[in-house]
Amino acid sequence: MSLFLSIFLGLLLGYSRITSSESIANDPACPMSFNVLQMMLKSSYTSQFIDVPTECHYILEGFRLVRSEYLRTTGNFSPPPDTSEACFNSIQLLVTEALGRFDLRSNCWAQTSWITNICSNITTRSDFEALIPQPELQKVNSSCNQPLGDSSSCESCTASLSSIQDAYFGDSTNGNLSDCGGYPRMYAAAFANDFGPTDPATAKCLFSILLNPPTSPIPGTKKRKIMLLGVVFGCVAGFFGSFFLVWLLLRLLKHSRKKIQNFAEVARCSGLGFGLLGGSTTLVKFTIEDMKEATKNFDRMNLIGRGGYGNVYRGILANGSEVALKRFKNCSAFGDENFTHEVHVIASVKHVNLVTLRGYCTATDSLGPHQRIIVCDLMHNGSVYDHLFGSGATKLSWPIRRKIALGTARGLAYLHNGAQPAIIHRDVKASNILLDEAFEPKLADFGLAKFTPDGLSHLSTRVAGTLGYVAPEYALYGQLTDRSDVYSFGVVLLELLSGKQAVVSVENGQPLLLTDWAWSQVRIGKPLNVIEEGMLDMALPEVMEKYVLLAIVSAHPLLHARPTMEQIVKIMETRDLGVVPSIPEYPVSILAGIDDIKESETSNVSDFSSTDQQSSDTSHSKLDHSKLDHKEEDDTSLEHAV
Repeated sequence: MSLFLSIFLGLLLGYSRITSSESIANDPACPMSFNVLQMMLKSSYTSQFIDVPTECHYILEGFRLVRSEYLRTTGNFSPPPDTSEACFNSIQLLVTEALGRFDLRSNCWAQTSWITNICSNITTRSDFEALIPQPELQKVNSSCNQPLGDSSSCESCTASLSSIQDAYFGDSTNGNLSDCGGYPRMYAAAFANDFGPTDPATAKCLFSILLNPPTSPIPGTKKRKIMLLGVVFGCVAGFFGSFFLVWLLLRLLKHSRKKIQNFAEVARCSGLGFGLLGGSTTLVKFTIEDMKEATKNFDRMNLIGRGGYGNVYRGILANGSEVALKRFKNCSAFGDENFTHEVHVIASVKHVNLVTLRGYCTATDSLGPHQRIIVCDLMHNGSVYDHLFGSGATKLSWPIRRKIALGTARGLAYLHNGAQPAIIHRDVKASNILLDEAFEPKLADFGLAKFTPDGLSHLSTRVAGTLGYVAPEYALYGQLTDRSDVYSFGVVLLELLSGKQAVVSVENGQPLLLTDWAWSQVRIGKPLNVIEEGMLDMALPEVMEKYVLLAIVSAHPLLHARPTMEQIVKIMETRDLGVVPSIPEYPVSILAGIDDIKESETSNVSDFSSTDQQSSDTSHSKLDHSKLDHKEEDDTSLEHAV
């Protein structure tokens, strides 16, 4: 009977803690309801494995959702200033219950005053609607007032919100917890969408939050209360009640172990470690007959691209829509399960600057090798590579180049911080950035993408990518982080600015990296020499210099000297010319010899660096070119597909 009493006392203490936390979380001094945030944190039973920056981003989006619901109810974006302390304490308590000893102030640089800070004097719904012209508001209402569960509707809504963000909130860098970047989405969820911010599809599309019922075996508050009532009934009923309770607990424990085993098996088979994938995708599994019919049996006339990992074909589906099909090389049936799972993960990632997958196919062709194919929308405007380096290419104007750079940065920032699990693209380059009819960039080709498991700071993996775009620490040591994508983005930005390719040939036949050449110009105080001659509609010289410096620091050889993609987006969105971080001295090129590289060990580290990282990110041996896909000409035609 002592076991029964121990269980009863434990549950009783748990119940008192629950009721106590509920009373604080709904402190009447704070007018906002945190029930949705509580549900989000409770359902995210794997969030303890996410890294700290992702946790902060997740909490920020959750608070934006709470504010959107408050806006929908009261018409105000923020609660009264005198309630900021109570509201902040409520959030901190919920976070502590879900994540343990996780302090918002130390981990996320949060401040109490941020709760009630306002953006551009916008405090109410009417203030927001007075700022945005009526035609643009109508566009938001028409594109967002629909179920946002599928990719096309979500993309349409977020595209209209992005245009408002760029035009009316791009200069806001006040940095508060509910900064200006969230205002368009909070408004759209509250008023443009009839389903409201707490609708699971709306929450997922606009805030990247999954509000599906938790699949975790961890019982929620309501379930624990029911169990407590069962225990009390057992005390009253005597022996039979206690026997029933013990039986019930054993059954739940058995079910819990089974669920954990199933989850671990999925993680092991997928290679992802963990995933917050809730919700289904609209991904279609095509048959090989569908693919043959769409491409006229993979006719060479429909071949639009070749690369080291497969060929790309133009196709027309049965419904008449034009698509691009990437057909992978050297596949076998072994690994199809893993491939299918990862395709579904990628398809669940929705963003206006990411190519949307339409479907896939895995099949064994009786007349040929095993088939793995992914299908996505066909981009008629080609790739950035086409427009910069293709035959007969015309020079892009600066506003278009800036639009391409900013959209690409937003797409990468979403992969790193908005996707669950976080995704490292691993092959960011000009030929993998596609352009729609309005020159909106779509980051494509996730064939080399890696998912970051268990909140690891980096992955050690086989090197793959394209010479000139691959970060030094990845090329030399196989150490892959989100900053590896930042390096590649910096190279692409330099290509957009200079019109030169990532690897430049010089007279003696030795390759020269674009990053090294651009740094040589910056180092002698002539950053504007990097800008391509004859570029149309250039901005003021100081603005162009800002972008050159941003590209240089993004493609810095030292990993910790590079900003994050979120920081890059903020720098590009603001007109402040002094926001680019200082640039430490470049070590010698990764193409240099070992003697020169050893001399670089005394290089300084920037504000983004840690003192123990200085030269460890640079080479102590020559780069093994055989590990890299450096045949850019073979890969540039992959621009039409993921």
